[in-house]
Amino acid sequence: MWSKIPNWLKNKYAITMAVFIVWLAFFDQNNFLVQYDFKKELKSLKQDQKFYLEEIEKTKIELEDLTTNPVTLEKFAREKYLMKKDNEEIFVFEAEKE
Repeated sequence: MWSKIPNWLKNKYAITMAVFIVWLAFFDQNNFLVQYDFKKELKSLKQDQKFYLEEIEKTKIELEDLTTNPVTLEKFAREKYLMKKDNEEIFVFEAEKE
């Protein structure tokens, strides 16, 4: 029976290396599944980072426009905070919920 086993399987270093690789691949704290989850989470976080950087740029442009253009500032105040001039009345319409 011992003669039927290939020579490379009789080598104690090869057996040790194979056990070590199997241990790292499936039983270690940082196995393949954990690494895959980390890569997936990293990809998601990079997409979120890209989105937030774009939103920051949009906000910077809007802030620059609000600080330099009084017409834009007035429009923003009227739309967001419902501000009005002294001789105006504002009517706010809300959609009915069905």
